[in-house]
Amino acid sequence: MIEVTTYQEIEDFLKHQLVGRIGCHADGITYIVPVSYAYDGEYVYCHGKEGMKMYMMRKNPNLCFEVDNYQSLDNWKSVIAWGVFEELKGGPEKAICIERLRNRILPMITSQTMRFSEDWPFSESNEVPGSFFRIKLVEKTGRQEKAEVKVYFGG
Repeated sequence: MIEVTTYQEIEDFLKHQLVGRIGCHADGITYIVPVSYAYDGEYVYCHGKEGMKMYMMRKNPNLCFEVDNYQSLDNWKSVIAWGVFEELKGGPEKAICIERLRNRILPMITSQTMRFSEDWPFSESNEVPGSFFRIKLVEKTGRQEKAEVKVYFGG
């Protein structure tokens, strides 16, 4: 049965996931792109390379953020939030962003492009290439379905 996710379930879910999707719109084009992120209860913190996502968010800072986790077709959770993009070009806000991203929960599996090292995911320096930004979440909603566990005994 599909259920509405409670406020606390939404907060816990956002804090413990690694990848979300940003939906942005500018110049008559809608663009959805996955991002890794950290969430502190108010802001979603991200780092990205220059490209369509950054261009569109600068042009129209109002966006949508979605996170989901699917165990099976009858066991899933999805959160959608609306928020406002803010680029962090320096100062204490950028340092906080780097700190949040460095301290987030990380996967135990690495890939060719993601390897743990002293400089990964970000060095201690504020001289990290790319753009840092945060999204202030202003509204959140969620849905979930939890499979009912049925135990059968005997034949």
